[in-house]
Amino acid sequence: MDEITDLISRLSNDEDAVKKMAVFRLQSSIGDPSFAEVFIAQGGLAQLRNLALYSNGNTLAYALTSFSRLLELDKGWDYVTPELISRVVELIVTHPLVNILRGAMSILVAIVSHPHTSNTSRGSYNGPFGFRALKPAIAMHPQFLEMLVNRLSSADHALCANSLQLINSLMRNAITNDSDNEWPKFIKRLQDLGVIKAVFVLMQSSALQDLAHPLLEFQALTKVLLRRWREIKVDLETKEHRAALKGLHLLSLPDPKQESKSLGSQRRAPNPEKWRRLGFRTESPAWEFGEVGFLGMMDLTDFVRKNEDGFRKVVMEENAKPVEQRCPIANASLAITSILYHQFEVDKSDLDDPKIYQVLESRTNYDRAFKPLLLQWSRLHTAALLTFFRLWRDTKAESEDFDKVAELVRVMVYHTVGRSPRTRDVQEVEDEMLNMDLSHLRNLQMDILEQSYENAWGSHLGNVREDLKAEAMQFVKEQRIRCLLQGAWFPNPGNNKSISSKLDLRNVPWRYVKLSHNRRFLHYCDYDAETPYEPKLEELPEKLDLSSVSSVVSNVVPASVVSDHSSGTLTPTGSKLASTKITIHGYASSAGLKGNEIVLLTLHPQTHSTASEWLDGLLMLLGQQPITSETSKLINMVTTYGLKIRLLNVRYTDNYYNSPPEIPSREDVDEDYYYSLFV
Repeated sequence: MDEITDLISRLSNDEDAVKKMAVFRLQSSIGDPSFAEVFIAQGGLAQLRNLALYSNGNTLAYALTSFSRLLELDKGWDYVTPELISRVVELIVTHPLVNILRGAMSILVAIVSHPHTSNTSRGSYNGPFGFRALKPAIAMHPQFLEMLVNRLSSADHALCANSLQLINSLMRNAITNDSDNEWPKFIKRLQDLGVIKAVFVLMQSSALQDLAHPLLEFQALTKVLLRRWREIKVDLETKEHRAALKGLHLLSLPDPKQESKSLGSQRRAPNPEKWRRLGFRTESPAWEFGEVGFLGMMDLTDFVRKNEDGFRKVVMEENAKPVEQRCPIANASLAITSILYHQFEVDKSDLDDPKIYQVLESRTNYDRAFKPLLLQWSRLHTAALLTFFRLWRDTKAESEDFDKVAELVRVMVYHTVGRSPRTRDVQEVEDEMLNMDLSHLRNLQMDILEQSYENAWGSHLGNVREDLKAEAMQFVKEQRIRCLLQGAWFPNPGNNKSISSKLDLRNVPWRYVKLSHNRRFLHYCDYDAETPYEPKLEELPEKLDLSSVSSVVSNVVPASVVSDHSSGTLTPTGSKLASTKITIHGYASSAGLKGNEIVLLTLHPQTHSTASEWLDGLLMLLGQQPITSETSKLINMVTTYGLKIRLLNVRYTDNYYNSPPEIPSREDVDEDYYYSLFV
């Protein structure tokens, strides 16, 4: 007790060194609630406020820090006077020392945030709180907000954090406690001063560890703003909304200035397609903003104002087409707004998610928490809308295809925006959007679709895939066996000659091999050269009973050893014989299983395709599994496409396994009728 009394007396000492040492000790002790109560009870607050008002240098810095820590304990509000607020605002605008600026900003954060964070009594102080408390002081120092935004580029991370925290407090207070609906003007003022650009740079910097919490709060407040704008309904009775729509109409005309003059001089007959020509579905445009509200209006008008000539050109081009082929410009813009809204999960508040704070504990997880591209909403909207126009043109879409094109754009936004790392430049994202190939988008769409069904159905989809793989295996088996039924020519250098790629094919005999119709025998015949026609089965005197075959071996690359040479021609230019060989082993007769295994037939395929067809065809004919990479790829391709075709016909939200659909009636159908879920 005596120690606190002595400390308070030293705060009013005439010697500056004594006061500085006392307030230096005070800043480390005032954060203790019990110490703070005794300090206030003994009248120390008056001395502390005087130091904040009239001292300088380090003494002032320590006093501001002490006062801010006292306010954090929700104490000392009786001494928060307009004089003190004016002094603190003045310091932020005029003072260069970082340690003084930190304490000053902390005091303003406490004042602005007090209605938002405090549940206790304010004591006897009944003055204004929140942003209203700062208005008189800011009016005397109009450069306050500009200086505050400029502090975000300071090399001192703690000062950056304090500045951003104060900006956050001002934004939150303006949004939640503004009864006069002046918050849009305040937000626009901050944006005009460059706060978006400054915070975007900080989010992509390496200083996140020191700024993580205020940056996350700014990101959350950005979502709050987007939600507020979306919740505002477009109403033609509102002057601002009516003016925005009128501006869209005027900027769409070939000569808007001339049109404006004519509107003032004489009354024209109303255009029956005044709004539909801009891409609205009806002549009641306000109604069509229902899903995205004033946010959609802002995005559309922002695009038009920044791309006046381009917008006018698109309107003229689309209106020259038949009605069903026109790209609905306005509705495309609204669709993009909705896509971005859901991509960034604007309805989800980051500050309410406890997992976010766990993520912030590790620098490696920052990409999961911070989405700096959210701050580039307008640029992303413009790039996505221009891509919509391009896709509409490239796909030759018509009115009924609107949702399909919008879905392609949604996939593109997910791929380019949703999967971009935190440090990626927005210009790169825009370029990727504007240059993304349609075929690449289609592939991405199918991949995402399959993943969506995988997540929705899990093991059920795995069972479907296994069934499809079995069907694909049967399909490929039949295709391979049909290759054997068709027959093929093979070089036949003879058993006594070594197989060499240097051997000229024009100097070797040929063998023609063909599978019998009953699939039980391989018929073949040796020729001196290839004949100009395919020999018939009855022209092949030699035959091999497949029941006598014990094994088929080859040096063809198996599926487990895929290389760059797994397809294409095995023979080099000049028709030189390749070394690839298929050897059929077995016994002299189907009944003679007691003898030794011998080579029954040798084939020398000229291409990998032929080798794959005949090797796997023989194996599958004998009831064995295929082994070549080409056959494996073909089976996977058939399985994948079969699955995608089925997925396109069933919504992934349909849960048929827990609640099966009603079985159709068999009335008036024959015995061949069947019902399949996926067909």
